[in-house]
Amino acid sequence: MSQAGKKQIKVIIADDHALLREGIRKILSLEPDITVVGEAEDGDQVIELARNTDVDIILMDINMPNVDGIKATQVIKEEKPGVKIIALTIHNQEEYLFELIRGGISGYVLKDVRPHELVKTIRCVAEGEGFIPPSLTPKVFKEFNRLSKKREEESRYHFDLTERELEVLQQICLGLSNREIAEKLYISEKTVRNHLTNIFQKLGVSDRTQAVLFAIKHNLVQT
Repeated sequence: MSQAGKKQIKVIIADDHALLREGIRKILSLEPDITVVGEAEDGDQVIELARNTDVDIILMDINMPNVDGIKATQVIKEEKPGVKIIALTIHNQEEYLFELIRGGISGYVLKDVRPHELVKTIRCVAEGEGFIPPSLTPKVFKEFNRLSKKREEESRYHFDLTERELEVLQQICLGLSNREIAEKLYISEKTVRNHLTNIFQKLGVSDRTQAVLFAIKHNLVQT
């Protein structure tokens, strides 16, 4: 199908620099399948536009007066989750990337992007894909890996379980009896029962089955 035959991609441009908005609008006006349906110069305006305009994609500057692009993104995604947002930023604002991703952006474009790359990004996002500049991809993976490990550690110790209680809980999840746990951990059955009492109390459960389900749900054990 030709670009002219495709469904129109309706775009709002949000940036506090009129010259930049005009430049983007002229670039997009050359594309038969993209229509600019509104422009905003601050966060308040883009939020209001998003509420009252049939829009598919918002090109969102990060630093804008009144309400910044990060907050505007959060508000819009909460009210209209179907609207896709592409963040526009400069190189030294890469630290905002992770906050924007958590806020629900679908793409992240540096302001020195070539026109054809901006158009390609808009079309990709419209098709349900995401886009992050290749130069930032290693940073994204590194940060997500760090956060994943941090969450895993926090989940293991958030409920104040001791190392031994975690070991006992792991054995429960493997289906071992009190006696089998005692033999495997070289402790008495009475000690196992004491650990179980503490585990149930800390997790707020009343039996082994509930403890197993809780442990799996909260990533307290290796499955």
